[in-house]
Amino acid sequence: MNETEQKKAVWMKRAVLAIGTLGIIAMAGMTTYAGECGTCSQVKKNVQAVLPATRIGEVRPAPGMKGLFEIRMGKTIAYSNKEGRLFIVGHMYDPAHNRDLTAERLADINRIKWNDLPFRDAIVSGPKNGMKLAVFTDPECPYCKRLETMLKKTPGIRVYTFLFPLESIHPDARAKAESIWCAKDRHKALLSVMLDGKTLKSGTCDTPINRNIQLAQRLGINGTPGLVSGAGRIMAGLPQSKAVLLSWLKRK
Repeated sequence: MNETEQKKAVWMKRAVLAIGTLGIIAMAGMTTYAGECGTCSQVKKNVQAVLPATRIGEVRPAPGMKGLFEIRMGKTIAYSNKEGRLFIVGHMYDPAHNRDLTAERLADINRIKWNDLPFRDAIVSGPKNGMKLAVFTDPECPYCKRLETMLKKTPGIRVYTFLFPLESIHPDARAKAESIWCAKDRHKALLSVMLDGKTLKSGTCDTPINRNIQLAQRLGINGTPGLVSGAGRIMAGLPQSKAVLLSWLKRK
């Protein structure tokens, strides 16, 4: 790789790391990605020529933005013009429908296989035939507590809770997670700690917490709550409402 290519590679790495710091406000009513693209193969060649050290994946038209193309690079997305010489790294929003189109696209790209999750390490609750939801939760996370309140008011969901204490910001979270896992009724203990603020006796059993932490890292889940739908999509953070949660869970 020559000096010019090295500079381009460094620039792109910095741009990818900055994803989310820039925003594109999409046109009202823009909700879907275009289908067939007769020029996408040429756009891909143009981008690859500009960024030879970067592995370029699928190229497709950006939704509702004439002349702008979505460029997939590994697990990230950027947007470029047809010549592949100008790039926007950030999220595209549809304010009319309150949707982050880039986040939705990334969720499709980076989905996981639901059956690969180690359910033996999760606390299971809800009806067996309910919609599937995995939750990575921290017993001291305020947004996780709000999620538990939401789930309590939303029937029809089969929840698999993976205890994922973030000790760097919640020093007591691991001890609480251990006490929950070692309780006789784990789900009841989870709710009593997170919703009622109760303190349980210290846990002395073997727990899957270290495995859960490693699992979250492999999945790219860095904060709580982290959600995985039955279709394998990942959502970071608390859903805005029950309606948003249910709509997300129903998506194939």
